[in-house]
Amino acid sequence: MRIIIIDDDSFICASLRTILQADSGIEVVAMGSSGEEAVALFESLRPDIMLMDIRMGGISGLEAGERILQAHPDAKILFLTTFSDDEYIVKALRMGVKGYLIKQNAEAIAPALWAVMSGQTVFGSEIVAKMPSFISGPAKPDLTARGIGEREMDVIELVAKGYSNKEIANALFLSEGTVRNYISVILEKLELRDRTQLAVFYLAT
Repeated sequence: MRIIIIDDDSFICASLRTILQADSGIEVVAMGSSGEEAVALFESLRPDIMLMDIRMGGISGLEAGERILQAHPDAKILFLTTFSDDEYIVKALRMGVKGYLIKQNAEAIAPALWAVMSGQTVFGSEIVAKMPSFISGPAKPDLTARGIGEREMDVIELVAKGYSNKEIANALFLSEGTVRNYISVILEKLELRDRTQLAVFYLAT
C-alpha cells in the first residue's frame, strides 16, 4: 500500500511515517505540509491512500480533498486530525472521503488504512457518536430509484440516528429478525458493507 502523509507539523509527519512503515505492507512514498502540496503530490504519485490533516497553512485539507476528488473521484482520502468540529465532519462526509479519525490512538491508524484499502469507510468512535445530531428536519433523500421503499427508508433513518436493531424494532413495531432482514436487503441494494457505511451514505445524500 502506497500512502502520502500531509500534516503541517513535521514531527507528526515523521512520527507517522515511522509508525506506519513498521507495517511491512505500508510504504510512505511522500510527505507534505500543506493543501497545495497534497494536490501536487497526489497528481504526481497517485498513492493508494492520502492521509491528511485538515487545518494547515494555505488551502485546508478539506479544500485539497475537494480538488483531488473532483479530478479523481475514486481517490481514497483519510483525514487524521485533532478537530471534531461538526462543520468539518459534515463537509468531509458530503465530500466522499473514506474516513475521519481523531489523533489520539496511533495503533488504530494502520488498521484504518487497511480497512480503507479494502473498500470500507472508517470513522472514529467520536465521529460516529456525532452523526445522529447531523440529522435535522423531516426531509429524507429520495432513494426510490435505488429500489428503496418507504419502510426501508424508515429503517435507514433510524440506523443513521444510531438506533440498535432492538430499538428500531420497538420504534417500527417489527421483530428484531425482520429488522436484520431489512438491513441486509438495504445494504445489498445500496452496495454498502455495514451500518456505518449506511449511516454515512444517508447523511451525505
